[in-house]
Amino acid sequence: MPLFKRIFHGAFWKQSHNNKPIQDFLPSQQADDSIKEHLEENEMNIKVIFANCPDVIFRAFKIKGVQQALLVYLDGLSDTDLLDTHVLLPLMQMKETEETSIELLLEEKLSIADLTIVSMMHKAVSEILSGNPVLFFDHEPRAVVLGLAKWEKRSIEEPQSESVVRGPREGFTESISVNMMLLRRRIKTPNLKFQPFKLGTETQTQIFLAYHKGTAEPNLIEEVTNRLRKINLDAVLESSYIEELIEDNPYSPFPQILETERADVVCASLLEGRVAILIDGTPFVLIAPITVFSLIQSAEDYYSRWFVGSIVRILRYVFIALSLLLPSIYVAIVTFHPQMLPLSLLFSFSSSRELVPFPTIVEALMMEIAFEALREAGIRLPKQIGAAVSIVGAIVIGDAAVRAGLVSAPMVIVVAITGVSSFVIPHYSIGLTLRVLRFPIMILAGFLGIVGVMLGIMAILLHLCTLRSFGVPYLSGIAPTIREDLKDQLIRAPWWAMNKRPHLTGDIRTFRHASPKPGPTPQDDDSK
Repeated sequence: MPLFKRIFHGAFWKQSHNNKPIQDFLPSQQADDSIKEHLEENEMNIKVIFANCPDVIFRAFKIKGVQQALLVYLDGLSDTDLLDTHVLLPLMQMKETEETSIELLLEEKLSIADLTIVSMMHKAVSEILSGNPVLFFDHEPRAVVLGLAKWEKRSIEEPQSESVVRGPREGFTESISVNMMLLRRRIKTPNLKFQPFKLGTETQTQIFLAYHKGTAEPNLIEEVTNRLRKINLDAVLESSYIEELIEDNPYSPFPQILETERADVVCASLLEGRVAILIDGTPFVLIAPITVFSLIQSAEDYYSRWFVGSIVRILRYVFIALSLLLPSIYVAIVTFHPQMLPLSLLFSFSSSRELVPFPTIVEALMMEIAFEALREAGIRLPKQIGAAVSIVGAIVIGDAAVRAGLVSAPMVIVVAITGVSSFVIPHYSIGLTLRVLRFPIMILAGFLGIVGVMLGIMAILLHLCTLRSFGVPYLSGIAPTIREDLKDQLIRAPWWAMNKRPHLTGDIRTFRHASPKPGPTPQDDDSK
């Protein structure tokens, strides 16, 4: 293994326990982490832990006017209205003759659905940081965790990066509980499982591994679980943190994990035997394993007529090829193989390039870089002016460049067709990969002509043949050839013809239990 690869794996893939107790990161390194019987001692320990944290609220009060109690919660992360009405008010109005044991409070006084008793201080601190208030009592070595976490969150909206004309409009949000609800609402079965994790020694980010029991292969679940447990980071703020650390080949430009904001896409993947990784704080959910065809498919392919979806998918493959190869082919033909063009077209190209002072490869690189700059500017600018700037900028710069004799008119047309073709790609990650690979193929075409283009295509195909996603070949269905999988790769076969799940699920529940052929379901004859 190369030295830099050993360093990479040693830094990020070393075996560690990601669910480290939170006391390992607290300033107090006491050997005894249990909650004390005396309330003053517990209060002092918590105030030491949360020193210089003005958002941590300490609310001291008395139960029955006699017993001391302390409520600790984070301002802005807890539901204070429910704390007032369902916790403080019932406890402060208790009669002197009533018992005040924790068990009695849970059964009769605290009208809250989610209640937990903890006896370790690090668990109580972890719950406070998660937004759940913790209630301490004097002369009681235990505390009650109140499930009253509440914070501002974005409403459910349509994903802007994966919009469809026909289909569901619901997309994931930054709240992991809302995302789990969107999956539960569609897959109404106890076979939908969520395995919890906490990653990030500082962020303690909540993560769930979702899979469909009986459909997902146990070896796949075990492999994903092992890779997640090996992650050793101080912070996990977005799904890309995890994606880079669990993919098979971190040095490949091709994404080996699919990220999506659509709940219907995740549900369909789970029912095909894949797994999903939900991360708190981001609307992007990771899906694995995938093939290169998973990145080219769109959710709308399955919501339209099967022959229309198949035609659109074939056109998508054509435009993907154009977005990757069209500038390189133009450079190769104009520079090395003009005999391939019709005579009239050759004269037109020659006359348009008569005043251009740069070689064709330099001309292509200039225009492609300018177009990519305009594309990025349109994304980063405010939505109201981003589209106008990118479109008007492309028109103005292209026309000015042609008039100034810096580029030829055919080159502007080629770059425009390439840019429009790249917008057909449904997933941003694979589109970005193709945009990056376009430049080395153009350079090969500028030095070797069509031979350089073919060498670039061969290098990409060889790399794809060696690439895997959690052990599944990246070109699975074609290499190796699986006839059943071909029904949902190059084309989209009718639903009644796709009666088997993808081969990546192994032999577990292979059939979708769909009707093998179209037609009405026979009805029972009541007269018999």
